[in-house]
Amino acid sequence: MQPLAIEVRDLEKAFRIPTHRVDSLKERAVRPFASRDYRELRALDGVSFEIHQGEFFGIVGRNGSGKSTLLKLLASIYRPDAGRIRMAGRMAPFIELGVGFNPELTARENILLNGVMMGLTPTETRQRLDRVLDFAELHDFAELRLKNYSSGMMVRLAFSMMLQVDADILLIDEVLAVGDAAFQQKCADAFHQMKAEGKTIALVTHEMSTVEAYCHRAMLIDGGKIRHIGDPGDVGRRYIRLNFEREREAVEAPDPDSSDRVRILDARVEGAGGERLEAVEQGTRIKLGLDFEVTEELAEAAVICSLANANGVEVLRLGTKVEPQEGSSHLRPGQRIEFRAELDNPLASGRHYVHCSVNDATTQSVLLHLHGCIDFVVFGGSEGVVVDLPYEASAEVEDGGGL
Repeated sequence: MQPLAIEVRDLEKAFRIPTHRVDSLKERAVRPFASRDYRELRALDGVSFEIHQGEFFGIVGRNGSGKSTLLKLLASIYRPDAGRIRMAGRMAPFIELGVGFNPELTARENILLNGVMMGLTPTETRQRLDRVLDFAELHDFAELRLKNYSSGMMVRLAFSMMLQVDADILLIDEVLAVGDAAFQQKCADAFHQMKAEGKTIALVTHEMSTVEAYCHRAMLIDGGKIRHIGDPGDVGRRYIRLNFEREREAVEAPDPDSSDRVRILDARVEGAGGERLEAVEQGTRIKLGLDFEVTEELAEAAVICSLANANGVEVLRLGTKVEPQEGSSHLRPGQRIEFRAELDNPLASGRHYVHCSVNDATTQSVLLHLHGCIDFVVFGGSEGVVVDLPYEASAEVEDGGGL
C-alpha cells in the first residue's frame, strides 16, 4: 500500500442562493431595504476518502452531484465550511483548459507566461517550449495570436501545457476528449505514460470508458454524498443505473388506455427485490409486472406483450391466457389480473418499450391496448444491433482437392 497523497475527512460545503434576483441598480435603488431571502444548497455533506500516491482515481456523478465542487475544494478555489483536506506533494489543478490564456498574445508568449504561472522557472519554460508546440502540432502557428485560433487549436495548446507541469498531484476536470481522433489518441498515450510514471491523478469525468481504461479506483458521488468507492467497472455500472433511476407513478384509470371491461393499474420493470427499475444491464434478468382490474364479467382473457426498440422494431412477443379461478366460470368485476414475465436480457444497448394488449380469449376482440406502457434502458451491450446473442464461431482452412 502506497502512502497517502490526498486525505479528505468529513468535508462539507454549502452555497447560499438568493430566492429573489436583483437585475439592475434601479431595482436596488427603488427597493434598498428589500429582504434578501436565500435557500441553502448543500453541495457536499460529510465526504471522506483517501487517494494513495501513484493512484489514478476517478470521480463520477450526475450533473449537480457535487463532484466539480469537490475538485475545486481540493484545488483551494473554494474554502470548505467544515472538514479537513491534507495533501502530500505539489498539486496542479486543471479545472478548465485554457484558463489564463491571453487572446491578444501569441501562442509562444502564452506558453512562456503560463509556464511561469504553473510554477516553472522562465528557463524551464523556454526549454519546454518546443515540446509544447510539438505535442500540440502548432509549430506553424506559434506567432499567431490566440484570438485567431480555432477552439480545437486552443484546447490542444492548453492540453500540451498541462503535460509539462512538474506536479506530484494532478486534479483534472473533463479534459480528455480534446481535438480530433488522432490527437485524442496522443492524449490517451500521454495519460497512460503519466499512469506508468506513478503520477497521482484525480479525474472528474462522465465517460465510463475513460474511468475503466485509466483508473485504479473510482468514486460515485450523488447529492453531495459518496455512494460507492471501489472497482472502476462496478462504479461505472452503478453510475449508469443511477442516471436512469426515477420514480414511476402507477398508471391510474380513468385514462385513454382504459376500457369498460378491463383497466390498467400498474406497469413496471422490477429488480430482484421487487423495486422499480429504469435501466437494466445486458445479460441480467428482465422482470415485467403488469396489473389489471376486471370491470365487467369475462369468460376468459389473454395478455399479450411485445418488446420493441427505439426504432419501433419488435424484438419478441410473449403472453398467456387468463382463466377464471377454480370453481368459477367467469372473471368477475373487481378481480385483479397480475401478469408477470421473466426473461434473459439479450437486448442491445438503448431504450426499449413494452406494448401490451388484453384480449377477450373467446371472441378474440381487443379489450385494452397499451402502447409504450413501460420503457426502460439497456446498458452494457452492443450498439447498432437489435439483440446481442451469445454465440461461438470458428473458421478453418483446408487444402482443396484440385491440382
